[in-house]
Amino acid sequence: MGETIQSVERAAAILRLLASGPRQLGVAELARGLGLPKGTLHGILRTLVHVGFVEQDPATGKYRLGATLLHLGSSYLDVNELRTRSINWADALAGRSRESAWIGTLHEGHVLVIHHVFRPDDSMQTLQVGTYLPTHASALGKVLLAHDPYAEPAAPPLRPHTKHTVIDPGALEEELERVRTRGWAAEMEELVDGEVAIAAPIKDRRGVVVGAIGIRGAVERLATDGALHMEYVSYVRDAARAITRDLAR
Repeated sequence: MGETIQSVERAAAILRLLASGPRQLGVAELARGLGLPKGTLHGILRTLVHVGFVEQDPATGKYRLGATLLHLGSSYLDVNELRTRSINWADALAGRSRESAWIGTLHEGHVLVIHHVFRPDDSMQTLQVGTYLPTHASALGKVLLAHDPYAEPAAPPLRPHTKHTVIDPGALEEELERVRTRGWAAEMEELVDGEVAIAAPIKDRRGVVVGAIGIRGAVERLATDGALHMEYVSYVRDAARAITRDLAR
């Protein structure tokens, strides 16, 4: 891999941090979050403000994502609204389930994680906002594939992530039909050994599925002897319905 440009990497880290929460952030908060000197941040922020990727609130001096960045594509405006409307419900889902909560949308054949709430305990966790998940091997992806008439699973052969990953296109299509029928998807150790995920669709005011919300956790907490604990399915579906209602307003 070739050399990278440090200033670009730092600018990207600033944008990711600003995108990871609903609040505006000051230089001190950004410095703590990124482990960078305030002087270094000031220079990068001035440049990001100049090109319109970041805006500074004149009253508070704090920073938020800028209109130029959000207007690079209409799809990203939809993503921004979805994330903004979903944040509180995702927090509530994580608190109710005691597991990490995820929100994703389709982007270039993958699931783009647009919001991630940590499991509410003291364990070490890594923020996954901005990462991609495979559609065929994730609960979020199965929901999105099942409800998008234009979406296509990855071309065969499908990549196995674990020994449980569904890699037969016919079997995957049968599972997507079950997802459409029951209104939720499950992923039983198909992406990561020992982890289970559940997801449900989020719809906009037109009734179109624009995203999915779900939880992920250890198989021993979410399933026993290969059977999901259905109360967790209820938690996820309740959150998806709440966001759908919010988007319909």
